[in-house]
Parts: sequence; structure tokens; C-alpha cells
Amino acid sequence: MSFPSPSFQGRSVLAFESRRAKEIEALIATFGGQPIVAPAVREVPTASEDAQMEFAHALVRGEFDAVVFLTGVGVRALVDVVERAGLRAAFLAALGRTKVITRGPKPVAALRELGVLVWANAAEPNTWREVLAAVDREAGSWPLAGKRVAVQEYGVSNVELLEALRARSVQVTAVRAYEWDMPEDLQPLETAAAALSRGQVAVVLVTSGIQIVHFWRIVRDRGRESDIRRGLSAALIASIGPSASSELRRHGIEPSLEPSHPKMGLLVREAAERVSRS
Repeated sequence: MSFPSPSFQGRSVLAFESRRAKEIEALIATFGGQPIVAPAVREVPTASEDAQMEFAHALVRGEFDAVVFLTGVGVRALVDVVERAGLRAAFLAALGRTKVITRGPKPVAALRELGVLVWANAAEPNTWREVLAAVDREAGSWPLAGKRVAVQEYGVSNVELLEALRARSVQVTAVRAYEWDMPEDLQPLETAAAALSRGQVAVVLVTSGIQIVHFWRIVRDRGRESDIRRGLSAALIASIGPSASSELRRHGIEPSLEPSHPKMGLLVREAAERVSRS
């Protein structure tokens, strides 16, 4: 049985991607969509670098048994901080003596650039549950209980991961590498909200949960919640993976699909496939 080629068939496709906005816009167009790209997140440095420097010095002193890196951006942000303080070489050497745990390919790639070996890496879909599963697989030779573990955070605290580690009798230290903020230019989000409220969006692509948190601030501030919900109910909602889907559901929005792998290209392609078959 043959299926039609993936195509959005000229329909409007909304994406909230920020860092890779140009890339997702091009992908949507490649698959025959009319892109509406409204960046919803801005990554900004933390207000103070004191916590990162305290962590770096403690790591160099050998006070951590393992470090969990959750994002590639977080890896690079921490290294930038220690480099400005003249601690880069000592920091990387300390990581080489430490169990390094990662959440998927992006922190792995960032660490590879630095020559740092990864001890355990989370499998797809790269949530905090897969982080724990990766470490639990090594429990026979390296049990977590009693270990001192630093967790590189991003934007907001990953409470579930921290609590799960503490439940395993781990001494946890959270280190915020960068913050999430609203974009400086809110007009694209305003435009997206207006299009949704008028029922002019056929597909919504969500690549992280924080995008929905920030978009919903605009929705509530403008008093458009009922109109937006009506527009979303008529659209296909494609979520990159479980974390983004959880945030959608927290806002009362049920995703229509998650891609076969949590990758942006597949998200766009498989959303186009769904449209082609509808």
C-alpha cells in the first residue's frame, strides 16, 4: 500500500522554536507548509555566576562523584564561566576523574568537543526517567546510594529528577547553568495568538514544554484563552516528546502525535505525513 508524500498541503504551521527558528521555518516550507514561527524562549545568563563557580571549585577539589549534564547549552555555559575564571583546564581534568552522565545526544556532543568521556547516557526519549535508567543499569558496579551528584539544570528546576535521586539516598547539588526568559520581541507570539484565535493555524509544532508556558502567559494576559483553546482544538498538535507533552496536558491540551524519535526534523516530517493522510 502506498502513501502520499509528506506535505502540509499549503496549510499554516505554527512553531515556537527559538534557537533553531530558521531551521524549522525552512523545514516547514520544504514540506509544503506556510510557516508561522513565533520564538517563545530566550536563554539568558544567570543573574550571578557564584553558584557555578562554587560548583566548579568543589568539582576540582574532588567533592563530587558524578555530574549529570542535561543540555549541551548548559555544558557550554558552565565551561564559559570557568574559562573566564581561568579554571578551564582544571575543570575539564576534574570531569575526567568523575562519572559523567548525560541526557541524550546534545550534551554528549558538547562534551566530546571538550574531550570529556561520558560514563552513562540516557536513551530516547531522553527524559529524566531515562537518565535514572541509564545509571540504574550500572548499579551493580557503581550503586548510586550515598554518592555526591551535581545536576546541571536549565531554565527551571527538574524537580522530578532531583527527588528521584534523593529517594535513592543521593547527595544532590543542583547547578543552574542558564535561565529561561520571555523573548524580547513579543510581537511574533501576539501574531501567533491572533492567528490561532481566528482558526487560521492547521498545525502546531512544540519542541519544548517551556514554549507553552511562555505562550500561555501571552494568551492569559490578553484574555484570549477560550479563543485559543478553540483554535487549538481544530489544529493538529505535534509534540517533540514526553516532557513537552506533559506540559501541554498541564494546560489542558492533548497532543495529536509525538514523532518516532525526539528530533525536530522527524517532528516536522511526521506531522506533514499525518496531514497528508487526513
